[in-house]
Amino acid sequence: MITLYHCVSARSFRPLWMLEELGLPYELKVLPFPPRLEAQPYLELNALGTIPAFFDGATRMTESAAICHYLAARHSPGALNVETDEPDFGAYLNWLHFGEATLTFPQTLILRYARFESAERRQPQVAEDYTRWFLSRLRTLEPLLARQEFMCAGRFTAADVSVGYALMLADDIGLKERFKPAVLAYWQRLQARDGYQRALAAQQRAAVEQGVPAHPVAQATGPF
Repeated sequence: MITLYHCVSARSFRPLWMLEELGLPYELKVLPFPPRLEAQPYLELNALGTIPAFFDGATRMTESAAICHYLAARHSPGALNVETDEPDFGAYLNWLHFGEATLTFPQTLILRYARFESAERRQPQVAEDYTRWFLSRLRTLEPLLARQEFMCAGRFTAADVSVGYALMLADDIGLKERFKPAVLAYWQRLQARDGYQRALAAQQRAAVEQGVPAHPVAQATGPF
């Protein structure tokens, strides 16, 4: 049985979305954010205290984009995964990691210095600088998405889950109104997917059942 440790709408939403797209059985453990402070027994499972933590038998993983790749390769070859002999294999890997390394990273700094740090440690200029940084990188997707429905390979893949989560986080932060038209239309297409909607419902249901606040991590305040 797959077990996923998750905070509501955190990076761990990527593997949760993948699991729902694939229809795989799993156990979802929802933790309060940040778990290293609010759920300290979790440190015995992941000493970093970061989310996600993913267990599949003897396999243990903590990087959200890598978990997406693992699930796609193992459970959806030629569909959510792009195979090595497909022309878009390189593009697939590029966009899969672009979603985390290029699009999500600056948003974590926006959140930290605009919301998560105590008032005396907040840095509005840092948050604004990284907002501009994020939007400049996001704009590079506009011509691509103006001519095609998904990131690569002519179909929905794990790369769309990776990039899609970055758009979800940007939406939660309040940046959606600054999306360009093709990116906005793409984000709307992703939100309409059954797998995405099931993942939203699953995290909400599990949070309520496990007594964890059901608001997204982007809305959290307090110590980071």
